[in-house]
Amino acid sequence: MDKINWKNTNVLVTGADGFIGSNVAQALVEKGAHVVTVVRDAKKTSNMDILGIKNKIDIVHGDLVNLSDCERAVNEYDIEFCFHIAAQAIVGPANRSPLSTFESNIKGTWNVLESCRISKTVKGLVIASSDKAYGQQEKLPYTEDSPLKGYFPYDASKACAEMLARSYYMTYNLPLAITRNANTYGPVDTNLSRIIPDVITRLIRNEQPVIRSDGTPERDYMYIKDAVDAYLTLAENLHRKEVIGQAFNFGTGKPISVLDLYKKIIKLMGKNVEPKILGEAKNEIDRQYLDSQKAKKILNWEAKYDIEFGLKETINWYKDYFSK
Repeated sequence: MDKINWKNTNVLVTGADGFIGSNVAQALVEKGAHVVTVVRDAKKTSNMDILGIKNKIDIVHGDLVNLSDCERAVNEYDIEFCFHIAAQAIVGPANRSPLSTFESNIKGTWNVLESCRISKTVKGLVIASSDKAYGQQEKLPYTEDSPLKGYFPYDASKACAEMLARSYYMTYNLPLAITRNANTYGPVDTNLSRIIPDVITRLIRNEQPVIRSDGTPERDYMYIKDAVDAYLTLAENLHRKEVIGQAFNFGTGKPISVLDLYKKIIKLMGKNVEPKILGEAKNEIDRQYLDSQKAKKILNWEAKYDIEFGLKETINWYKDYFSK
């Protein structure tokens, strides 16, 4: 495989109507790529509308759990590169309905892999896994050598998807690499159950914010611009033998507790509100953050945006969005 140049390249981005996928799709459109996505449900307003890219990409109506829909998207649009980002990504629903999570995250992945394997045009793929695939580890921060011990449905589905991807690389030489991203936040995240958009929107509406956990869990929060940069950088390095078939951690390496994150948000918004701490989050890992040295060493990638900058931009975006 040669180094990819996005201009006029046909790129399939699964999950382009979601938070991360829509931002990756937008970056590719800006680089002159011809972007295609597969969308199951036509939402009233999706992230593609909010970012203004809906008319700039081709939308295949279908479902990734149907192999024929994946094959059609790949074949009819002569796809040359694929970012497989679509997933059922929210912990609550994933725990409540594990089967639909397994179906979309595992079967969806094997359908994408198989469609790319039999395609005559696909030159490479980036498969989105997650730091959650590691599950709970004794040793922090997590490195790429840490075992994948995802116990809960979402976490397990991501670990499975990785094993499938690696199997397609080892058995069929399918050129791919895997991202394991830290918790990602930023503008245009319309899933308000995630802590950062949830707290910001409640404060904008003058409601008391709610913290589902006891406030102590620590996480690594990465700004969306860093996440997009991680996806594109990995794809652009896929022609290198030290990259192909590999998984890479992408994060800031700076964990912060839920409560400290909350304090940063209220300070930036000039509020002084105590949150309602429920202390009822189940199936949550206590402390989790990533070592991204491998990405720095091999890909020359590191997170550029600190949490204050990212939160400030995010808060401004939500204020602007809700004032409309």
